[in-house]
Amino acid sequence: MSFLIYPAIDLRGGKVVRLRQGAAEAQTTYSDDPVAMARRWEDEGARFLHVVDLDGAFEGTPRNWECVQAILKAIQIPVQLGGGMRTRGQVEEALAMGVTRCVVGTKACESPEFVADLARAFGVHVAVGIDARDGFVAVKGWTEKTGLTALEFGRQIDRLGVKHIIFTDVSTDGMLTGPNYAATTGLCDAVSCFVIASGGVGNAGHIQTLQRLAEKHRNLTGVIVGKALYDGRVDLRQVT
Repeated sequence: MSFLIYPAIDLRGGKVVRLRQGAAEAQTTYSDDPVAMARRWEDEGARFLHVVDLDGAFEGTPRNWECVQAILKAIQIPVQLGGGMRTRGQVEEALAMGVTRCVVGTKACESPEFVADLARAFGVHVAVGIDARDGFVAVKGWTEKTGLTALEFGRQIDRLGVKHIIFTDVSTDGMLTGPNYAATTGLCDAVSCFVIASGGVGNAGHIQTLQRLAEKHRNLTGVIVGKALYDGRVDLRQVT
């Protein structure tokens, strides 16, 4: 599997925003037009888009699906969607409207049975997001830290048949100082499923380092990039 770069579109109140370290009060708004932003990333060479419903993540139920539907209609590349999906019905609805891969997080941490059911029913169309703070899983829009380590959780969901994990080190997210390479590769070594890195990318060199690591850790298959793209620190056309 080739190494993919996923431009991130984080939706809050119908706008494209970025949060620093997942803090709702540390928000930067980049665009009032999510569709135009999705088209831009597709035009610049993106082969897969990562969309997050931040209101859904904080409130526990999807809130920005009209925006998501508009994005899906406007572009040809596949979309990975996370944020607030905590029932099988919500996952089914997202897939029915054209989402290629749904990302579940909080409910996956709470219920192994939920994860196993989704893995059986939807296979590669479901991913589990592991958001870690100080090595422990954070849930509910990163506002609560659990007593479960990221590695323990990764092994658990890998055994349940999940095909993709999206791993975010919360402390690096939006900081532009580089991903947590050690934690990311440690997770890759602990599981057999595919791992997508997220958080901390600040320049093309960070992406290139992950690409080199992916040559050794073959299940490291991509990286999600947000703030570095919006701030112009990474030119998508040069790294895809």
